Amino acid sequence: MKSAYAYIREAWKRPWEGYVGELMWERLQQWRREPAVVRIERPTRLDRARALGYKAKKGIIVVRVRIRRGGRRATRPKRGRKTKNMMVRRLTPKKSLQWIAEERAARKYPNMEVLNSYWVGEDGRYKWFEVILVDRSHPAIASDKQLAWITTKKGRVFRGLTSAGRKSRGLRRKGRGAEKVRPSLRANFRK
Repeated sequence: MKSAYAYIREAWKRPWEGYVGELMWERLQQWRREPAVVRIERPTRLDRARALGYKAKKGIIVVRVRIRRGGRRATRPKRGRKTKNMMVRRLTPKKSLQWIAEERAARKYPNMEVLNSYWVGEDGRYKWFEVILVDRSHPAIASDKQLAWITTKKGRVFRGLTSAGRKSRGLRRKGRGAEKVRPSLRANFRK
């Protein structure tokens, strides 16, 4: 006997097929018209949100963030350069789009701390992520054994301590072969 969460998880493995695909088509049309950062009543992917620490209680909110896809767009230099030294194309950010989405959510809600985030949709131009935010100073969070640790942490997302941040910093790798990744690629590159 499978749980309801197992069925949700299975449906989201191939989001463009089945009932999720039909819903996605309508959702994206609506999401495009909305502001870039929107607070939502409940998570779109309940299984994923619960796995990442979401609970339906006071002090926890979910925010959907829209991010423009692709590399960063630089302003073209006005004075003389070789074409290859213009640095206009192929400028890739050091952060993933998911990490940028988390930061934007954190800036919109400065009293809250980013717990985690997950992908909910994309089209040719945008990607959407849902970010779980926790109120550090809420008594319901302070009394929760699993979430009390976050009350002492401040600005996690801006220091690259969320899951998406740690991945972008190359901290998924451990042990042999990862020596030149920590504490930063740039620091080791100079040695």
